[in-house]
Amino acid sequence: MSGTTSRRRLLGAGAATAAGLALATTGGPAQASARPKPLPKAEQAELPEGKEWIGRKSENGWDVLTETTTYQVQGASKLTVGLATGPAATVLLYVVRRYVYEIDMLRPEELAGHTTDRTVGAAFESNYLSGTAVAIQPMLYPLGGTAANGMSELAVTVVEDILADVGEVVAWGGERDPLKQSHFHIATPPGDRRLEAMADRVDNWNSRPGKGAGCIDAFTPSRISRSRAARNTR
Repeated sequence: MSGTTSRRRLLGAGAATAAGLALATTGGPAQASARPKPLPKAEQAELPEGKEWIGRKSENGWDVLTETTTYQVQGASKLTVGLATGPAATVLLYVVRRYVYEIDMLRPEELAGHTTDRTVGAAFESNYLSGTAVAIQPMLYPLGGTAANGMSELAVTVVEDILADVGEVVAWGGERDPLKQSHFHIATPPGDRRLEAMADRVDNWNSRPGKGAGCIDAFTPSRISRSRAARNTR
């Protein structure tokens, strides 16, 4: 199934199933969220000021790295991202792939991972330093943004379905304070069996046709119920 076909099928299901959600159709590929405008300069000036992260480990307990492995996002040949090698990369790439297939086809500049810039506006942003976090469309969903000016309900439905898939392994900036809906990071320490088990599941999905990213309908009633139940436990 092609990425465009998958998004059209999933979003069509979402429009029919999710009460109160509306989707505008365009002449291009279907998307779960129209691109909101970046915050005006006046609002950007009110975002938290950056501070330097001085620790040897990021907030989630992973070692700060000077370099990481660059991964290509499967299904989006122009997208690459630097991540810590191993299960963290496997799980975060799953998050990115589902975002691309079900929410928006990203441009290269709309995806960021590892950085050596220690300037952070919130402690969870230090996780980029260890290669255990990604920012997806951070210019649209910046640190300190508001939900009212953020992701559409359709996009949030998909994100919550992704979070239900990855359980306790990934944290979302849309559920942190300050808010950053573009942010996703590994929420377990290195060597945690939950992370390794989740990476094994993703590898299994990737090796089986009809499973995993590109083959999921986040808008079926059963998956929406599951996502809501998972949200209530976070």
